[in-house]
Amino acid sequence: MFPKPHSQKMAGKSMAKSISSFLTRVLFGRTKATTNIDAKPTQRYANIAKTSLEDFSPETIVFDFESTLLRSSSLFPYFMLVAFEVGGFLRALVLLLAYPFVCMLNQETMLHVMVFICFVGVRRESFRLGSAVLPKLFLEELGREAFDGVMGFGQRVAITRLPRVMVEEFLKEWLGVDTVVGREVAVFRGRFTGLMEKNKARQELSRLLCERRLMGSRATCIGCFGKPWPFDHQQLLAHCKEVYMVSQAEKRNWQLLPREKYPKPLIFHDGKLAFRPTPLATLAMFMWLPLGLPLSILRIILGILLPFSISGPVMAMTGVKITVSKPQNPNFDPNPLANSTKGTLYACNHKTLLDPVFVSYALSKPLAAAIYSLSPFNEAISPIQTVRLARDREQDTKLMQRALTRSDLVVCPEGTTCREPYLLRFSPLFARVSKDIVPVAIDVGISMFYGSTARGPKCWDPVFHFMNPNSSYTLQILEKLPASYTCEGGGKSGVEVANYVQSQIAGALGFECTLLTRKDKYMVLAGNDGR
Repeated sequence: MFPKPHSQKMAGKSMAKSISSFLTRVLFGRTKATTNIDAKPTQRYANIAKTSLEDFSPETIVFDFESTLLRSSSLFPYFMLVAFEVGGFLRALVLLLAYPFVCMLNQETMLHVMVFICFVGVRRESFRLGSAVLPKLFLEELGREAFDGVMGFGQRVAITRLPRVMVEEFLKEWLGVDTVVGREVAVFRGRFTGLMEKNKARQELSRLLCERRLMGSRATCIGCFGKPWPFDHQQLLAHCKEVYMVSQAEKRNWQLLPREKYPKPLIFHDGKLAFRPTPLATLAMFMWLPLGLPLSILRIILGILLPFSISGPVMAMTGVKITVSKPQNPNFDPNPLANSTKGTLYACNHKTLLDPVFVSYALSKPLAAAIYSLSPFNEAISPIQTVRLARDREQDTKLMQRALTRSDLVVCPEGTTCREPYLLRFSPLFARVSKDIVPVAIDVGISMFYGSTARGPKCWDPVFHFMNPNSSYTLQILEKLPASYTCEGGGKSGVEVANYVQSQIAGALGFECTLLTRKDKYMVLAGNDGR
């Protein structure tokens, strides 16, 4: 009536084998999916980041974006960036204060609460953070190993827990993802309600997997996921030939994706925050604000009232470091008007709207600045004279020539700011105005806020720039252009002179020249031509 001893031994071996198999799957983070797909047995890989890309190239990978590619599993920085950009300090403060309580909830409820705080009441048509602000934050958090593994597949399907409006453009434009499966934020009368729609994402996932299954062996899916599981993970497992789990321990050993490995150069991005807004970093920002705002106002007042000869040292005492280098040329004349009837034209790259002011600090004298678009408030408080251009070639040439008869003139031929180490195409207009051209190379260092923006009111730009606890302005006054490299003295075209000045500045800064223009920047960041 009782089993024989050898039967008990066989049963024990069977149980031990099952336990061993289970532990192997748990410890190594890999499981074989139960599937009805008719496919030949394939090789098993221990790590998706170490597989041979040639083996997978024609196949499809279905991956969870947040847990597979991003080194940190925390979604707070992305929501904080959204809250700050669409709602300013108030909405960001609400999210920060709510976060300790939100952390007590389960993952799904926590996500819904943060989405509601960040999106409720925001206009749908004006939301461009997915293409203008968030890509930089995503790129800086990509793991190199996982990125190389995922990019080796022929077809890429991304599943995201974040709202699609936050990640879809990044995944398609930067990672070449064919399909993004995620939930939409509901819209009522043109504004987000803050509530995520769930059924549409499930239906899309079901349709997608069904299509892949009917396409044959070339559509065999390789799943790559982490925890928490994406929604409907059982449905995913049933359609994936192999499933690879990404553990937190593994992600801690990943390297960040270097800039040179980005799918395309990161040239344009927007937003005010210059740091990754983790909970602690955001708390530090709010603790700094009661001191930072009065300090910013003080710095602006000092810049307006003090003579240029002493503004630099005084600004340095408040935390604004100004570094100036001039050419080792004994014939360099900082006051050319004393020996000529016409002033010098200083052509500089454009980092912030304060560039002409800091060139004046560097030369210890007031200059005039040629401007295209400057808010009336910033123009009113400017400590130097401004020459507003009309975007008409003939009229602008006359305006700058007239200004050069009164003082030296600073021109930013790029026409707009660029935060990254790239130079936009230089407009040739300045080259036809004067034969006395001095290139000025400018680089800016900030710690908390960017002092430029492509969206929203620009009157706050100097306030944000001077709210940085520490900032630096590095200016290199380069050699004056030889007469043979000018339009008047050397018979060069305006384009040739502009390209030469651009290359000189790029060489001094170690930047890269591009052919991109102001219009290209605003089309990416604001969806208009920047006029």
